[in-house]
Amino acid sequence: MKKRFSMSLAVITVCLLVNTLYAVTPKKVLKTGIWRATLELQGQQLPFNFDVVNDHTGGYDLYIMNAEERLLLDEVNIKGDSIDIVLHIFDANIKARIHGDSLSGVFIKNYEQNYSVPFTAVHGQTYRFQKVDLNNTSEPDYTGKYSVDFIHEADTSTAIGIFKQQGNHVTGTFLTPTGDYRYLEGSVSNGVLYLSTFDGNHAYLFTATRQQDDKLMGEFYSGQTWTEFWYAERNENASLPDPESLTYLKPGYSGISFSFPDVNGKKVTFPDARYKDKVVVLQIFGTWCPNCMDETTFMSGWYKTNKMRGVEIIGLAYERKNDFTYASGRVRKMIDKLKVPYNFVIAGTNDKDKASETLPMLNRVVAFPTTIIIGRDGKVRNIYTGFSGPGTGLYYDQYIERFNETINALLNEKIN
Repeated sequence: MKKRFSMSLAVITVCLLVNTLYAVTPKKVLKTGIWRATLELQGQQLPFNFDVVNDHTGGYDLYIMNAEERLLLDEVNIKGDSIDIVLHIFDANIKARIHGDSLSGVFIKNYEQNYSVPFTAVHGQTYRFQKVDLNNTSEPDYTGKYSVDFIHEADTSTAIGIFKQQGNHVTGTFLTPTGDYRYLEGSVSNGVLYLSTFDGNHAYLFTATRQQDDKLMGEFYSGQTWTEFWYAERNENASLPDPESLTYLKPGYSGISFSFPDVNGKKVTFPDARYKDKVVVLQIFGTWCPNCMDETTFMSGWYKTNKMRGVEIIGLAYERKNDFTYASGRVRKMIDKLKVPYNFVIAGTNDKDKASETLPMLNRVVAFPTTIIIGRDGKVRNIYTGFSGPGTGLYYDQYIERFNETINALLNEKIN
C-alpha cells in the first residue's frame, strides 16, 4: 500500500513538473480605451494615439488617431502576452508584449530589410505631445498658410503648410507637388511647434520655432534615417506647380497602351474593345502609398455612384517587390480592406525610373499616385500628378470638383 502511494505521488510530481515546463502563457487582456504610443526615430520620440475597442468576435479592433482620422486596424492577434497588429493595407506590423497598462515592442516594415523601430504604448494617456489646453493663449499662434522649403543636403523642395491652432492644440498638413503629408496633429509647448502622424506605414515628426522675422525654422524626421530642415513664411498666396502639367505625353503620342497581368495573372490589354466609347481613368498607384490609399478610397465611392454612366477605372499597381505573387497578394488585400469595386493590374515596381519604362509614352512617372483620364475617343485628356487627400480640406474639395468637371465634360462630348 505504501509503495503504491509512493508511486502515485511520484507520477503526480512528474506531471506537475511537465505542466510547469510546457505551460502555455495565458492569453492576456488588452485594455480598451485610448492609448498613447511612441516610436523612437533617430533619437526622437514620435507620439500618436490609438483607441482599442472590442470587436464582434470577442477580440479587438484598433483605431489609429491622427487629427480627424480614425484608421481601422482589424487584424489584432494576441497569443499569451504577445500582440501582433497588422497595419491596415500595408505590409507592416507592430509586435509587442503586453504588460498590463503598457506595451513594448517594435514597428516593422516587412518589405524592408532590418526595418525595426522601437515602439511603446501606455494605456489611459489621451494626450499626444503634452496635455492640450484649448483656452491657452500664452503660446504663439501658428495658424495660417505658409510657403515652405524643405532642405536635404543640396536639394530643396517646395511645399505649402496649412496649420490651425486652438489654444495650444494644432492640426494641419503639408501639400507638395507629389501629394500631401495627410493628417498632422500636435501642440505648441514653450513656443515650439510639434506635429506628428503615423498611418501604419509612414511615420513623420515635425518641430519648428518662430524666428524674430516671424518665419519658421524646424526639422523633419521620417523613418529610421531621413532628416530635413524646413523653413516657412506666412503667405496666403502660396502655390505649387500645376499638378496637370508635371506628367505629360511625349510628342507623337495621343493615347496610352499597355499589357499587364491582372491579380489572377490574366493579361489585360489597353486599348481594348471592352473600353470602347467609355471614359477611362488610369490610376498609377501602390499599396504601400498612403496618398494612394486616400485616392483609392475616393475612387471606390465615386465609381460605385458613376459606373453606370459609361466610365471605367483601372488601377496600375507598382509594388515594392518584383514578384508577381507578392504584388498580387498585396493588391488583393487592399481590394478586400477598402472594398474596391474596380480592376487592377500588376504593372511593375515602385522605382520611378523603372515605372516610367513601363509607360514609355509618358515623359516620366513623377509621383504615386498619378491619375490619367482618357476620353471616349481613346485620347488622353488629363494627367494629374499626386493627390490632395481629405487631410487638406479645401484642396481636397477642389480636387473632387475638378475631377468631376473633367469627367462630366468628356461624357457629354460628342465623338465621331
